[in-house]
Amino acid sequence: MTKYPMTVQGFKALEEEHAFLSKVERPRLSQAIGEARELGDLKENAEYHAAREEQGMVEARIRDIEGRLQNSVVIDVTTIAHTGKVIFGTTVEIANVETDESVKYKIVGEDEADIKAGKLSVGSPIARALMGKEEGDVVAVKTPSGLVEYEIVEVAHI
Repeated sequence: MTKYPMTVQGFKALEEEHAFLSKVERPRLSQAIGEARELGDLKENAEYHAAREEQGMVEARIRDIEGRLQNSVVIDVTTIAHTGKVIFGTTVEIANVETDESVKYKIVGEDEADIKAGKLSVGSPIARALMGKEEGDVVAVKTPSGLVEYEIVEVAHI
């Protein structure tokens, strides 16, 4: 059984999505299917088929979320002592050794990843290279444009 590491915020976001799909979308789709049935012949009823297809996707997502929530390992990094080491849930500031350009990333579970919001999946190449390293360490990350070296400027437990 696969365990899914998640931050507290990621777990709450999945719970909220589950509640929305279960309490809002599921009843809405049931009503839409009922209304489409009343229109007559189901073989050529586009509204009915579209609603059934959407219902199937919503039910699949609900099952997926339930499985992830059941098999999640919630890690609250704020309760872990700060050692300067990069671990799951930490926010890491790294600087490109060549350009001195710096960026901050929070290392999160795959469901939470959003590069535009500065959230890196724990399975991404950059996160894998950073895990276990400490402030001041230089890490080499294999990118499509070649090897890039980053220095770990700061590790925060926020």
